[in-house]
Amino acid sequence: MFSALGSALHTRRRASLLLAVLATVLAALFGGTVQSKLTNGLSDYDDPGGANVAARHVIEKATGIDAQQGYALLVRTDAPLDAKTPKPARVAAAAALLDARPEVEQVLDYASASNPSLISDDSRSTLVIGSVGPMKESATIDAEKALQKAIEDDPALRGNVWLGGPTPGHVQVADVSNTDLAKAETLALPFILILLFLVFRGVVAALVPLVGAIVSLLLTLAGLRLATLFTSVSTGALNLAFALGLGLSVDFGLLMVSRYREEIAVHGAGSEAVRRTVATAGRTVLFSALTVAAALAALIAFPHPYLRSMGLAGVITVVSAALFALLGLPALLAVLGRRVNSLAPRRWQRDISAGEAAGNRWHKLASAVMHRPAVVAVAATAVLLLVASPVLGIKFTGADASTLPADTSAGKVAQSLEKDFAKPPASPLQIVLDTNGDGAALASYARQIGSVPGVESVGAPFRLDDGHWEIDAVLGGAPLSTGAKEAAAAVQDVQAPHPSRYTGLTADFLAQKESIGDKLPLAAGILTVVTLLLLFAFCGSLILPFKALVMNLLSTGAAMGFLVWVFQDGHFGFAAQNGIEVTTPVLVFALAFGLSTDYNVFLLGRIKEGRSAGLDDRAAVAEGLARTGPVVTSAAALFCLAVGALALSRLVFIKELGLGTAFAVLVDATVVRALLVPSLMALLGSANWWAPAPLRRLHRALRLDRMEPPDAGPSAQEPAPAQKKAEQPAASAS
Repeated sequence: MFSALGSALHTRRRASLLLAVLATVLAALFGGTVQSKLTNGLSDYDDPGGANVAARHVIEKATGIDAQQGYALLVRTDAPLDAKTPKPARVAAAAALLDARPEVEQVLDYASASNPSLISDDSRSTLVIGSVGPMKESATIDAEKALQKAIEDDPALRGNVWLGGPTPGHVQVADVSNTDLAKAETLALPFILILLFLVFRGVVAALVPLVGAIVSLLLTLAGLRLATLFTSVSTGALNLAFALGLGLSVDFGLLMVSRYREEIAVHGAGSEAVRRTVATAGRTVLFSALTVAAALAALIAFPHPYLRSMGLAGVITVVSAALFALLGLPALLAVLGRRVNSLAPRRWQRDISAGEAAGNRWHKLASAVMHRPAVVAVAATAVLLLVASPVLGIKFTGADASTLPADTSAGKVAQSLEKDFAKPPASPLQIVLDTNGDGAALASYARQIGSVPGVESVGAPFRLDDGHWEIDAVLGGAPLSTGAKEAAAAVQDVQAPHPSRYTGLTADFLAQKESIGDKLPLAAGILTVVTLLLLFAFCGSLILPFKALVMNLLSTGAAMGFLVWVFQDGHFGFAAQNGIEVTTPVLVFALAFGLSTDYNVFLLGRIKEGRSAGLDDRAAVAEGLARTGPVVTSAAALFCLAVGALALSRLVFIKELGLGTAFAVLVDATVVRALLVPSLMALLGSANWWAPAPLRRLHRALRLDRMEPPDAGPSAQEPAPAQKKAEQPAASAS
């Protein structure tokens, strides 16, 4: 199949390129509007079937107020305030501004609510709160802009009033996320271009993966735009799509171009070189893409729109990158021929001596590792477990306006609440009880809640409708602080006299965390089964897939331990956080797991080729590492630049995603590929390739073991001098 595809693409190379250009133009036109169709509401982080969501719906139906939305105006006054001070003109103007908004259902200030906690410790600032009804995504964006403009246009408010609260906070999170993404990728691009030139040793060859990245990203945007016609897609999907698309396009491009250069060195720049490239590197790209897509598809098992969006975006991105690598890139290489090496310094062109030098270094490393495989395997595993150990103390937190920088209005309001208010007015824990009314029992229940440590006060029970009552409990500290989360959990442990459900920022976070934990086994099961099946289809072994799972767990565990050490404990110049954002471990695990399997496929493909060419097990491992070591290391470095650029974001949870994934890729390309893989391959020897006889027959019957064109033979191994050495000193050393 792959041989026929390579031949067809060479024969119809110009037509294939024209079709690729046409598809790219159409994708750009259709996908250009995707950003305006994405969502970024608090509900993106909810399980739609959660009890907290049901509680909010009851409150919304009874009161017309959306408990997740709302405004908070921070007003700085000229004179000190106290609970008995008449409202200054500036506070009255701020309240009038909110009251004039059509979506605002209720406005509270320190005077109307008789609430001194709305006044700051220095008595010079106060909060004006606006409760709102249900709002669509586009309406929240328009409302935030209108309020900001109204504040800016009023001389009395400009510079003295700042807009915050849940609704503006999430609008600004999306804005900061998109702005930071554009800046990060712009800053990273020159370094990626320089590294591409150094890796490919030529301008033309370096531009090929970049063309692939552009095409893949445009296809991804079109795919996401299509997805918005059928489901909601969170704006966070763009962060993942840009970083992953650039990284995978470079990975696949590097693999294909490197192999094509090897083939034209032996067979010339004709159809044979393209055919062999697609039949070998193309097959590897397909299985690599499938493994990464499978890991990200496991995210769709979670009901939360944010995680589902990230999984959907990941799958679309992988498919887009693989489509170009398998269909567009071979046609482009066929048109370029030897010109793929153009615009390169003569002394930098990848000739036989350059390939020999790079291959020999990795060959020597593999031989040294396999000389004492048990020692190396134990030492490498111990290092990874040590790096992973901080994960034992992991804590979790959520994302809200407090994650925004102080140069945003919502971020300034959130930080002022934390620093300037001794008992900041927090989102209360709202308890919705299913009852027609039972005054004595409800009053007793409210008193029990009031005695829970961390509960500041409890309001009197009140009727929502004929079938529901509500009790509000004010928790101490910020909604996502450790104390508030512990208090909310303790309240939920109190036996209620009637069926009860809980909402509010703190309760919503606890529900999100619980829901993710409940779906983890299903997502892990999908990931494990699909990965095992794909790796078996690729290599025909049952041992290698299970070994890959263990190594992937080690590298992803190390990444999670690194994240806890850096962000939760506060190292490398990062301020210590209350915990890791609850969706980050899931995303980092899926990305790291998929990419680890991706690089494993790169290496296993070459090892299997070596065995097919007649090398013994250890020599084939040394040859495989010699062949793929430079490619995987370069691909990992480029991918780390692409995805690591997310660490430049001003939002902590995006920093965590970028830095965690980059670290996982780095560990996998070094410690795992260079030390664990060759040592474990040497320890198991021929047992690596074991599979029950029925499965071996099935594998052969489906022609899944075909690694090269039918008549390829050992000539495909000729360009690398490392192989000749593998048959002599490497074999004897082992």
